[in-house]
Amino acid sequence: MIRSELVQRLVDENPGLSAREVEKIVSVFFDEIVARLTEDGRVELRGFGAFSTRARDGRTGRNPRTGETVDVAAKRVPYFKPGKEMRVRLNV
Repeated sequence: MIRSELVQRLVDENPGLSAREVEKIVSVFFDEIVARLTEDGRVELRGFGAFSTRARDGRTGRNPRTGETVDVAAKRVPYFKPGKEMRVRLNV
């Protein structure tokens, strides 16, 4: 499902809200998750899962086209851990 499909489904299920209002709600929701992760925080949605970040060390990579070595800087990457309810529903 892509963002526009999510917005459309929410509009269909909530006829009292306009598409513009739903788009704003979805944007605020995602923006708040990103803002919290940017602060090196954690976002937990009960029954769904938890978003956090993990640190990756710098390393030496390789350009697949040329074979030339490339330094890859250390960085933080998003991480998602599914909740128990989601794991149970996926494995039914």
